[in-house]
Amino acid sequence: MSRFLIELFYKGSRYAGFQVQDNANTIQAEVEQALRIYFRQTFELTGSSRTDAGVHARQNFFHFDSNLEESLLKEAPYHLNAILPEDIVIRSIRKVGHDFHCRFDAVSRSYEYCVYQRKDPFMMDRGYYFPYRLELARLEAAAAIIGQYEHFGAFSKKHTQVNTFICKIIQSSWEESEEGVLLYKVTANRFLRGMVRGLVGTMLRVGTGKIGVEELMGIIEGGDQRRADFSVPPQGLFLMRVDFQKD
Repeated sequence: MSRFLIELFYKGSRYAGFQVQDNANTIQAEVEQALRIYFRQTFELTGSSRTDAGVHARQNFFHFDSNLEESLLKEAPYHLNAILPEDIVIRSIRKVGHDFHCRFDAVSRSYEYCVYQRKDPFMMDRGYYFPYRLELARLEAAAAIIGQYEHFGAFSKKHTQVNTFICKIIQSSWEESEEGVLLYKVTANRFLRGMVRGLVGTMLRVGTGKIGVEELMGIIEGGDQRRADFSVPPQGLFLMRVDFQKD
């Protein structure tokens, strides 16, 4: 029995999330079905980084165990992509070590959240239209503050089953493109459920001047989810990269 790693990317608009769910279509369900059709056997996939309903990924991973011949994998992505819906694409399938785990061996995940302020129909499904006055300097100050903390209980949605709210932030910054699109870029060893959207929603309140940096610090330190803002929509969020331990 060998272990294989699938790299894929997808547009999450039509899906109830990454991980398989009862009575809902997901990225995992579509990939498992395509594998079953092509290889004529059932596979049990393990995912690297869960994304919520409507969230996109430029890179994500599954692994699975199988007796498949490695020689069959070279052409498999081409055929699997012909089976999969057009909004899910497999980049590669490769053999990895028996002990490799695409979730637990990931050392960091990188996300981007896109905010656009001029009405644009081509951004509707990949960004958050926010036509209100924002000060980039306020957003940058808020992002820098977030990088100074490790406990993010205030930015975890309720009823999530985690043992710790500790997340080690590697990067937290806002950038503005020439077209005026704002991107929040954040990298950490792990993220809590809803964390990035909670951070963005709360920072936008800082950017509009509704709250100050000191109040943001109070929200983080107080750990009260009711004071954070999770209202930003999912289509602006992209999982950009998953990095693994080097051999």
